[in-house]
Amino acid sequence: MTEDTPTADPAWEPPLAGSDAEHLTGTLERLRATFRWKADGLTVDQLRARPIPSTALTVGGLLKHLAVCEDDVFQWRISGRAPVTWTLAPEGDAERWQFSVEPDEGAADVYALWSAAVDRSRDRLRELMAGGGLDQPGHLEFEGSVPSVRRHLHDLIEEYGRHTGHLDLLREAIDGRVGEDPPADWPMLP
Repeated sequence: MTEDTPTADPAWEPPLAGSDAEHLTGTLERLRATFRWKADGLTVDQLRARPIPSTALTVGGLLKHLAVCEDDVFQWRISGRAPVTWTLAPEGDAERWQFSVEPDEGAADVYALWSAAVDRSRDRLRELMAGGGLDQPGHLEFEGSVPSVRRHLHDLIEEYGRHTGHLDLLREAIDGRVGEDPPADWPMLP
């Protein structure tokens, strides 16, 4: 081992060998970390920027959208609770709102919105794991069936995977940041 070799995996790295629950939650945490690192440190103008002419997606819009997704999955679909982030959207304008950074929002507001949703999701997941695990049914009924917590987690992982790919392209177009994972010494932000 050299001086530059990390002695432990970063907190967001899934285990090399673990339970289904550890791998599933570890994969979600790695995607959250990669997504947040890709979005890290931008000004509000950069969060609003549309650096790829063929899409209306922005970094800030993706942060807000994934905050909505976190609450939709953990608060509504799994738990039957009000999805907090959705309640912040202007009535009748939620679809546009979740993909944009409003004139009265600053960069800190957008980052805080995502962080608060992730914190709520982590808290709720801890409760779920202590109270029945991945196989328990969620709240939402879909075509006569009630998907399990495991299914909802897989759906959220898929959502993060898709949008982390979008964020790769947006961030590189903004300032050239590239890379698959955050550096091992990056401080994991909520």
